[in-house]
Amino acid sequence: MIEGTIAAIVGVLFGVGGTVAYGRAKTTASKNKAEQLVAKAQEKASGLVLKAKDEVLQLENERRKEWKKTENRLADRETNLDKKLDDLDKRAEKLRSQEDEVEKLKDEIRDVRARQQEKLEKIAKLSKKDAAEKLLEMTERDIKEDMLGLVAKLQKDAVEDAEERAQMVILTAMERMSSEVTAERTVTAIKLADEEMKGRIIGKEGRNIQSLQRATGVDILVDDTPGMIVLSSFDPIRRQVARISLELLMKDGRIHPGRIEEVVAKAQKQIEKETKQAGEDAAREVGVAGIPREMLQLLGELKYRTSYGQNVLMHSTEMANMAGVIAEEVGANVRTVKIATLLHDVGKAVTHKIEGKHHHIGAELARKYGMKQDVVHAIEAHHDDIEATTPEAMVVRVCDALSAARPGARNISAENFVERMKDLENIATSFKGIDKAYAISAGREVRVIVRPENVDDLSAIKLAREIANKIESTMQYPGTIKVNVIRETRAIEFAK
Repeated sequence: MIEGTIAAIVGVLFGVGGTVAYGRAKTTASKNKAEQLVAKAQEKASGLVLKAKDEVLQLENERRKEWKKTENRLADRETNLDKKLDDLDKRAEKLRSQEDEVEKLKDEIRDVRARQQEKLEKIAKLSKKDAAEKLLEMTERDIKEDMLGLVAKLQKDAVEDAEERAQMVILTAMERMSSEVTAERTVTAIKLADEEMKGRIIGKEGRNIQSLQRATGVDILVDDTPGMIVLSSFDPIRRQVARISLELLMKDGRIHPGRIEEVVAKAQKQIEKETKQAGEDAAREVGVAGIPREMLQLLGELKYRTSYGQNVLMHSTEMANMAGVIAEEVGANVRTVKIATLLHDVGKAVTHKIEGKHHHIGAELARKYGMKQDVVHAIEAHHDDIEATTPEAMVVRVCDALSAARPGARNISAENFVERMKDLENIATSFKGIDKAYAISAGREVRVIVRPENVDDLSAIKLAREIANKIESTMQYPGTIKVNVIRETRAIEFAK
């Protein structure tokens, strides 16, 4: 048994030793194989490196050949350029020599001409200057009479043609325009639904009608015509505000001082909207665009203004249409002429706010709102105190005279009346503490509303006397003028 065990142990030892020997042999074989692979790889890499070096050498040789060719070409080109520069230098030298020869020839020609002139002057016994003067004198004497006759004929023909042409242009423009010319109205009548409405408008102790007259500055006549209320004022804008206010009040039915003030303010906003629309419509009617909005607003206010009984906006649009025809005929700038004629009286919309003549005010407004100088000059020069220096300004002046000179176009008495009303209001507002002033009853009364915080009751009495004295000393008028100073204190509070 022991022998068997020993035999087994010996067998195991031989097995292990065989395995170790086999492993070592296998490792040695793998190592040899790896060394062979590395050797092959190194050999292959060396071949690739040699091949790459050969290719690099070939490329370098090719580039050197190309550089050599390029260098040869540049050398040839440089040689050619040197030859061309030599040729140019030779040509330039040749040209300089030729120029010297030409200058010599010119000097010889000048000498020859000078000698010939001297010989001619000796033969003619006249210098060149004297000969020229004598020739001109003889020519002038020969043709002087013919020229005088021709000039006289041309002047005569020009005058006759100019007068005839001007007449034709003006008549053509006038014939193509037909519009209303007068608009003299100082009253507006409103029809009432019944007589009861008249009493509601008057109000308790007349407070409603007084409030309405104070807010609008219009004289309201309720007893003259049955079923009608008459609004009387020289200012058409005030009459329109009063008319719209009364119509709104009668439609609404609520008539009291607080409501009256709200409705009057609403009517004033409506009139402002209508004036803006009127200005835009006028510009569209005459076919001009690009007028500043501020100027269109002022133009629209002319809808309610009159000049010597003539509606100013209608007068302006009529002028613009005539001016376009005349400008086209005489070769003036049609757009400039139309804009200038349309806006020529725009200063009348603010003459009660700004001192000065309306054409100067209109020109300043046009200049302020960035209009062109040609338009500004034409507006400013449409009356005689400024000289018209452009054809457009002359056309505007002519059209203004044409529109105003139509038979029945203007009424001097109406304009004088309006001016007197404005003078009455201006005298009243010239005193301190005045809130509003209205001339009513055809100028027989001036209604002055004072600010109660600035004027007390005693001062109001004194103010009435001072206004009356100033009217007496500065104005001429028939009859008497009543100065009515109103001072009113209000206390308003809201329950919330």
